[in-house]
Amino acid sequence: MDNAGDGGYRDLIAWQKAMILVRSVYELTKTWPHHEQFGLTNQVRRAAVSIPSNIAEGKGRSGIREYSHHLSVAHGSLCELETQLLIAQDLGYAARGQVESVLHQTAEVGRILRGLIKSIS
Repeated sequence: MDNAGDGGYRDLIAWQKAMILVRSVYELTKTWPHHEQFGLTNQVRRAAVSIPSNIAEGKGRSGIREYSHHLSVAHGSLCELETQLLIAQDLGYAARGQVESVLHQTAEVGRILRGLIKSIS
């Protein structure tokens, strides 16, 4: 199993930043309407959780091809999250400033992920 000190997934900046993003998403969605608990709120949270989860799973797999695939899935989840946040903003569930703050984080994670994908290709 990967440990923090042995070059595992927890050492990856992409994973670390994605974990911070998950916390931000959960904080943001706490105040969303109760009737969205099993709708958009759940989807947004699942997309956010998928990002570090896929980074970790890919790093834990054997082979660059599988790693690259999981990083690509993580990037797809990131794009999904961004879209869902914009939908929530349009629906008035979150203020523009709150969404912009989280979108700034998604942009940073995206840059890091794309760099990581490029570095292993």
